[in-house]
Amino acid sequence: MFKQFKYEIENKFSFLIGSRILVACSGGLDSVVLTHLLSKMNLKIALAHCNFSLRGKESDDDEDFVINLAENLEVTVYTETFDTKKYAKEHKISTQMAARDLRYAWFEELLTLHKFQYIVTAHHLDDDLETFFINLSRGTGLSGLSGIPKKNNKVVRPLLNFSREDIFQYAQKNSLNWREDSSNKKADYLRNKLRLAVLPQFKTVNPAVLKNFKTTQSNIRASQLLIDDYIAIVYNRVVTETENAYKIDIQKLRDFPHTKQLLYELLKGFGFTEWDDVSNLLDAQTGKQVYSQTHRLLKNRNELLLTKMELDNLNREFPVSKKGIETPISLKFEETKYIGETEKNLIYVDSARLNFPLKLRRWQDGDSFHPFGMKGKKKLSKFFKDEKLSQLEKEKTWVLVSDDSIVWIVGHRMDDNFKVTKNTLHILKITYLP
Repeated sequence: MFKQFKYEIENKFSFLIGSRILVACSGGLDSVVLTHLLSKMNLKIALAHCNFSLRGKESDDDEDFVINLAENLEVTVYTETFDTKKYAKEHKISTQMAARDLRYAWFEELLTLHKFQYIVTAHHLDDDLETFFINLSRGTGLSGLSGIPKKNNKVVRPLLNFSREDIFQYAQKNSLNWREDSSNKKADYLRNKLRLAVLPQFKTVNPAVLKNFKTTQSNIRASQLLIDDYIAIVYNRVVTETENAYKIDIQKLRDFPHTKQLLYELLKGFGFTEWDDVSNLLDAQTGKQVYSQTHRLLKNRNELLLTKMELDNLNREFPVSKKGIETPISLKFEETKYIGETEKNLIYVDSARLNFPLKLRRWQDGDSFHPFGMKGKKKLSKFFKDEKLSQLEKEKTWVLVSDDSIVWIVGHRMDDNFKVTKNTLHILKITYLP
């Protein structure tokens, strides 16, 4: 196995040679073998061990084992103890997810603090097969069946071509010791049920399952690459990126066959789960929306607008002094003797008509103003409709207010009551800096 592993490192993971590597080491069979192989290649490694405090003394003994392993190999070891159950309860997630979040957050800290370049984990071929069946059972697209990536940013998994049996045989041949995690023998989780009951039977029916699985995944990945290339072409033709949103042109999307499947491929990375609701937006009325935990998809005329969910300042008012304001948007105030041409992001007002401090807030239902250059009042809702602003653009609109009167719909139109006249003594130039 060592010769094959050495070949993998030199030909597929050559970037690890000469790099500072942090090895995630639980003390179990897989991570001990990985540590031994990397050490045998004289790579620059250090060990990182997480004590999740889930198995009492057994967890502490695992930590002691990894410390001793590091001493024997004469490499640095970092350990950290977590109150995993408390974290899971506070964040309302499973113990497994809590352990994963804590582990990788700590690894990132170690990478930054000690200038490691990569984290290496001991995921192997059997782990990949288990993940395949887990994703298959939950429902997934082609990408969900393509397997655990060998490299994901700074996380590297050089054992993915090796089976659990390969790893066990190597440990036996080299008389390696390791720790057995008793929780792995409990069928409490889907992965353990697959590992303990389903896949052993499957391998009995088809002993070549792992070999065939590697071929299947290779084919799936090749197909996924073709899809990715096609989606890149579609993306460039139908998606427009703006400061606040991604705009999907529905008609241009419909020009391609398999519209709903393309929409899935374009949006699958944004956390949406109700895909029927997402595809129904194609024929929905303007204003219909679908939410994920992180994003919103909004139908606006002939477009779908994808925006990130943010904690908005819908009900807040921000005081504005004579110097202007920097947050949540930037408005620059300047006294001037001359008036230039009013523009979209630039207005001139009669300073005497302003009562400082002004207020900056989002527009509200019922707001009205006297549009510059026009007679009479107009509701902002009607103004937005006339200007053909999208739902997103309306939501992002700020108004500058003096007392209870709107001075400026920022970036759109000022109020006629605050314009400069022949009787104006002091002119204030207000510039919006997007």
